[in-house]
Amino acid sequence: MDAFAAAIEASAIGGVMRASPWAYPAANLLHLLGLVLLVGGIGFLDLRLIGAFRQIPVVALSRALTPIAVAGLVLMLLTGPLLFAADATALVRSDMFLCKMVLAAIAVANALAFRGLWRRHAGEPTPPLKLMALTSIGLWLAVAALGRLIAYT
Repeated sequence: MDAFAAAIEASAIGGVMRASPWAYPAANLLHLLGLVLLVGGIGFLDLRLIGAFRQIPVVALSRALTPIAVAGLVLMLLTGPLLFAADATALVRSDMFLCKMVLAAIAVANALAFRGLWRRHAGEPTPPLKLMALTSIGLWLAVAALGRLIAYT
């Protein structure tokens, strides 16, 4: 893994991300925007499913917010490798980073499983969906916190 990380860091993209005065900050801001879109979009839907905002129909809220959350995830998936390339050798040794990646993978798996159940239950907030929504909130907040903590370890 260290050799792979060193190769990524030594790549042209890694060099640009470290040398350019704007590339890393721009990628970081876009990554943060992706996080806001993802957690904001899916977070409000999750809160609705566990009982908040009962006056808003859950299916309509899902139709409005899911594309925003997906756009945020895509933005994070595009910018994350750029940020990684700048400091790959240190990141692969970081427990915070590795934990963030594991939790992000679990959060995405939870979201995919949620969508499968959602379709079967026609958008009804059943107990399993509510549990998955609560899990989603916790996972994405943990991913965000770990991402911010990487800089301090």
